[in-house]
Amino acid sequence: MHDVAIIGGGPAGSAAATFLAQKGRSVVVFEREKFPRFHIGESLLPFSMSAFERLGVMPKLEAAGFIPKYGAEIASADGGRDTRFYFKDGFRSQRATAFQVTRADFDKILLDHAVESGAEVREETAVERLDFHRDHVELDVRPASGEAETVRARYLLDCSGRHTLVGAHFDLKRSYPNLRKFAIYAHYEGVETPCGIDGTLTRMVRADDHWFWMIPLTPERTSIGVVMDTARFKQFDDKPEAVLQQLITASPVMNHRMREAARTTKVYASGDYSYRNRRLYGDRWLLCGDAAGFIDPVFSSGVFLAILGAEQATEALEMAFAQPARRRAAFRQYSSRLGAVMNLYLRFVDGWYRREFVETLLNPREFFDVVPAVNAVLAGNLGGSFDLRWRLWLFHGIVALQRFFPISPRLTEAALAS
Repeated sequence: MHDVAIIGGGPAGSAAATFLAQKGRSVVVFEREKFPRFHIGESLLPFSMSAFERLGVMPKLEAAGFIPKYGAEIASADGGRDTRFYFKDGFRSQRATAFQVTRADFDKILLDHAVESGAEVREETAVERLDFHRDHVELDVRPASGEAETVRARYLLDCSGRHTLVGAHFDLKRSYPNLRKFAIYAHYEGVETPCGIDGTLTRMVRADDHWFWMIPLTPERTSIGVVMDTARFKQFDDKPEAVLQQLITASPVMNHRMREAARTTKVYASGDYSYRNRRLYGDRWLLCGDAAGFIDPVFSSGVFLAILGAEQATEALEMAFAQPARRRAAFRQYSSRLGAVMNLYLRFVDGWYRREFVETLLNPREFFDVVPAVNAVLAGNLGGSFDLRWRLWLFHGIVALQRFFPISPRLTEAALAS
């Protein structure tokens, strides 16, 4: 019997497997795909860098040649308004950079590192059935070539992404009714980017009813995506490829920067991906990464929450192994901590889809370190200190006032036209 079975070999599953193996636990990971494989979510946050060092994988990430990421830029669709957030300027910043990564390479590095750390990894292996007992969990697994078998583990960590197998098993998955979005994305070469550190920034271009991301992955390749309401996408009555190209052409900023770009991958599409599970733990299981919930791609929180959750889940499991009587308290604390961080980002994501929030971001006023506080959250700061929390309360208060009084200049329809 294994100590922990992990479903999913993405960042959450790989990181958790490494952390647990480092502590001498018997870990098996079941991943239904074969790595490397294409995945979106390519922009990392500085507060994950310390976790990568604790994983022992930082030298491999540095050797992979990923682009250092110095911050982010937000721009209006017409290019008339923009602002840049550099991580070094964040409130009590400890890290000035993160990475922009090609997820196929990044995820494989993490998964291979888990194997080197002592975890057992079975790729191309599907989990077909779960059975929970008082003192263990049973998983029926089937490799792509071979016979099905039953595997037993003392605990289960579900890192299965949007499939959220445990969430489906217990009917826990609930969508955010106000975040029914549709994303279309692909990789391009030849996208125009600035020189210097500004060429490393994640760019978000805000139009009236949609927004674009631009993430530089290599000096030649850029990830391009557009996000809109699912209902808006259906109004186009066209294929995702055509919708993506139409919106790029209509945006002055995007059209200018991509006038010589060529698409190098197929166009991918994903809809209604924002959700959360009602519970993140049970007697013998925890949910982690996208299996716990996914909010929105706008502030690049996906991998950050996956790595954070993996480390905190490991701490909870270690408490369960060392002091079984404190297991439920440890699992409950894990759920509370992760839920609080998800709520922090959920509030920012909800704001992003309101015009007064974007108007405030595009005209940051420097007083009481409010701008550095927002910058810190965008860099992955958990918002735990009171000094940071009251500044965030003040920021959200300013946004609320902006709805009724033009503290920041209003965005005109022309500025958001696309």
